[in-house]
Amino acid sequence: MTEWLHLVGYALIACGAGFFVAGNLGLIRFPDLYARLHALTKADNLGLGLICLGLACQAASLAAAVKILLVWALMLVASSVGATLIASTALACGIRPREGNQAPGQESGGEEPRT
Repeated sequence: MTEWLHLVGYALIACGAGFFVAGNLGLIRFPDLYARLHALTKADNLGLGLICLGLACQAASLAAAVKILLVWALMLVASSVGATLIASTALACGIRPREGNQAPGQESGGEEPRT
């Protein structure tokens, strides 16, 4: 039984690491602050959750597993508050989110002016 839990734990940790990598690729790839923030908070929260579940499967006691899952719960709250503060501050500073298929640096309004 414990070997099975260890294998499940390793698999969950590997999947969590994959979500961390995906979130970091989103940070590099996405064009504006809001998309990058979305990629980081969603992927990193899921990645941390999977890693915490994997570690909880390998924990020596139930108390240790609960503490590990409590870390995840606290990080869910902290990251959502942090992301909200970053997004609202950026919006207050005049950084507007992109709309539709707008290219980076293109003014909002959709169509290019005709000459």
